[in-house]
Amino acid sequence: MDLVEFLKSSKVLIVAGKGGVGRTTVSATIAMAASQNGMDVVIAELEGKSGLPRCFGHPNESLDFVGLELAKNILGRLITPDDALVEYLIDHGMKRISKKLASSGILDVVATAIPGIRDILVLGKIKQLEREAGHDLIVVDAPATGHTLSFLSSAKGLIDSARSGPVRSQANEVLDLLSDPERCQVMLVTLPEETPVNEAVEAAFSLEDRIGVKLGPVIVNALLPVREQLDCDVAKEAAKASIDLSNTQIQALSDAATFYKKRREMQQDQVKRLKDDLPLHQIYLPELFTSEITVNEINILSKAFVEAVAKVEET
Repeated sequence: MDLVEFLKSSKVLIVAGKGGVGRTTVSATIAMAASQNGMDVVIAELEGKSGLPRCFGHPNESLDFVGLELAKNILGRLITPDDALVEYLIDHGMKRISKKLASSGILDVVATAIPGIRDILVLGKIKQLEREAGHDLIVVDAPATGHTLSFLSSAKGLIDSARSGPVRSQANEVLDLLSDPERCQVMLVTLPEETPVNEAVEAAFSLEDRIGVKLGPVIVNALLPVREQLDCDVAKEAAKASIDLSNTQIQALSDAATFYKKRREMQQDQVKRLKDDLPLHQIYLPELFTSEITVNEINILSKAFVEAVAKVEET
């Protein structure tokens, strides 16, 4: 499938998954791939603890509500309930008291009385961004899976509890966004390991059943690439290359090759199980063997993402 066509199928792309599977890295990867193909992208960070600026070469910068230009055609924004509330009040003619109300802690009081109000403020801002011209794609770096499910189901909860008024109106509009496959989809990220795969499968069915959101392909992150050279005889190959290795070194290299092959076999078993349990396309991103994700790694992953999308069949 053509990348731009694939990414433009829904303007809002929510990247979700278990903690530690690489949601932020995948969000940055998708944004980079989109921008390199001429799309204007906004990345919405919701928790304020991600390494998005570092991924794009800005290790000393942080995101805020106004936004930071992370790369060409990529704007990173931190969307918090307090900032969204201030903007909402300003838009409704209450500029003079907006910041005072937000700083007074009134949102905490309201949140206790109306569960889900924090989430609906953030989702309302994402809905506003989706309606604005000038953005081709909005990538949402969502919280970990458990919070994502409550986050995305907040609109339904508020509709059930609020019979009328601006809260119910906002919730209805957010629910319209989430349930429209031409406007929004969720892309789950997992590692090719048992627990993350289990959680991805459970999350997928919960998202469909509880929220009715469209699910895009599953991103399988950190997949070990095939290394055919690991099947070689270490001692013979060392001799051919005139490299003098001790028996200890030869054994260590052989053990490392065996470990790598077994781990890859385990990953492939989990990939197959994921495919059997969850009938969605899969996109594979490679393990990069690095302790830090910077712009160089994002460019590598972006290229891999583009190549993987090309293999996704249209449905």
